Amino acid sequence: MAIHKQSPQIQSTQPFIEPLSPLGLFPGRWVGGISLILGPVLILTGALLRIEFHFFAPQQLSAYEAHPTLITAAYSCFAVGNVVLCFGIIILATLISAWNRVWGIWGGALAISGLFTRTFHAGIDHLAFQLVDVQGMEMAWKAVSDSYRAFHIFRYFNGHIMAGWIVLSIGAYRSGTLNLYRSLALALMVMVPFGTLKGTEIRAIGILGLCVALIPLGISLLRNGPPLSRKAVFWIVAINLLGIVFVILSILFPALMN
Repeated sequence: MAIHKQSPQIQSTQPFIEPLSPLGLFPGRWVGGISLILGPVLILTGALLRIEFHFFAPQQLSAYEAHPTLITAAYSCFAVGNVVLCFGIIILATLISAWNRVWGIWGGALAISGLFTRTFHAGIDHLAFQLVDVQGMEMAWKAVSDSYRAFHIFRYFNGHIMAGWIVLSIGAYRSGTLNLYRSLALALMVMVPFGTLKGTEIRAIGILGLCVALIPLGISLLRNGPPLSRKAVFWIVAINLLGIVFVILSILFPALMN
């Protein structure tokens, strides 16, 4: 009688990877959703706080000289809003990528590099305002005007600030992530001025479009999903308390900021 040997089962050496929902990827539903809400709100707040002052550089420096706390708050909100919004753009690009990776990747990459460029501009603004305190208004404006067209690598990313919103808005509409009206509202961000010491003018209406486009999406992401686990809540509270303690220590002991 012939004996048939059973062939050993060949096991794959490739690890098993469970398919993930786009919302399960970085930065996740909660961080992404909050970013889509908080980012536009902070940017809009910063724009509204300085809306009463002429948008050009010398008038912005004069506004800081007369109202340092108000202008510092305005530029700080605007700058932080751009950083916070990065996480929301990542989740938006991820949702678009579920339909078409090319549109999602390029839209996200262009928009985020544009936000980084705005953050670089915020650093120049901060230095300019410190020059007002240290050297006076006239010397500060002379330093800004004389170096306005100085070389910096982020100058070549200025086009990304505009192109990113266009690519994202088209991808968001074609993927069904946003409807037509909210996609058009997102595209209005291409109008928002960029560069050193840019105040708020009529073209900043694009920030309202950003709010119309992204805030409802953020709310939808937060509502349509399971609540946070107790462990997640614990770490959120712990990390925020640690941040508050660091801020207090930084105020009491300024050397910690050196």
